[in-house]
Amino acid sequence: MRAAELVMAIVLGVFSLYLMSKSAELPIGWIPGEGPGGGAWPFWLAAGMLFCCIAIVYRWARRITPESRSEEVYMNSRTLELILLNVGALTAMIGLFHIVGAYGAIPVFLVFYLRFLGGHSWRLTGTFAVVTPVVTFLFFEIALQKTLPKGFTDPWFEPIFEFFY
Repeated sequence: MRAAELVMAIVLGVFSLYLMSKSAELPIGWIPGEGPGGGAWPFWLAAGMLFCCIAIVYRWARRITPESRSEEVYMNSRTLELILLNVGALTAMIGLFHIVGAYGAIPVFLVFYLRFLGGHSWRLTGTFAVVTPVVTFLFFEIALQKTLPKGFTDPWFEPIFEFFY
C-alpha cells in the first residue's frame, strides 16, 4: 500500500500539471459580465489536486498516516469490486446527463450511492438527493451563469430563469 500511495500521488500530480497547462490556454480568471473564464474551473481544481498530491507525498515521506506505514496488499477482491461499482455508477450518471440532464442524473446517482452502496437512511439519502441538485443549480446557473445539461427537462427550468432574470 505504501508504494501505491506514492505512485498514485506522483501520477496524479503530473496529471494535475498537465490539466493546469491545458486549462491555462483559456482565460482562468474572472471575466466581467460573464463570470469565470473557460479554463478557470479546470485550472483551479487541478491546482487543488496538485496541492493535495504534494501533501500526500510529504505525509508519505514522513510516514504520518497509517497508509504511509502500511505494507499490506494495495487492492484485494473487495476493493476491486467497489471500484467497478463506482465506475459503473459514474458511467451511468454521465450517460443520464444527455437524457435527464445534470439535475436528474445527480439525484439518481446519489440515491444509488448513498442508499444502496453506503447503506444510509432514506432520510439522509432523500435530503442529499434533493438539496444537492438545487444547490448545484443555484451555484452554476444563477451565480456563475454557466448552464449544465438539462436533457428533456429543459422547459421545466424556464419559470425559474424568468424569476431570477
